[in-house]
Amino acid sequence: MSQRFEVEIYGQRYAIRGEADQAYVNELAREVDEQMRTLAGGMKVATPAKVAILAALNLAHQLHQARKFQHEKVEQLADSLISSIEETLGGAR
Repeated sequence: MSQRFEVEIYGQRYAIRGEADQAYVNELAREVDEQMRTLAGGMKVATPAKVAILAALNLAHQLHQARKFQHEKVEQLADSLISSIEETLGGAR
């Protein structure tokens, strides 16, 4: 069931409508707000649009790195399982 609530990001309130849990969306909004405020703190001229784009790029980078890490871990696990299977089959012959 769709619900509606508001979040605040970088001093602006946004109406959110969807099926996601409100607490989850609030946490996401808090993370975006934190990213924006951190980035703005290190900038001489920090327009909201510029800060939002840089925050989006930073969050996309973090997501990309997390996916890369996850992919590498899955490959390591698969290699380990293949080695274990080969050792087991090789030992049974």
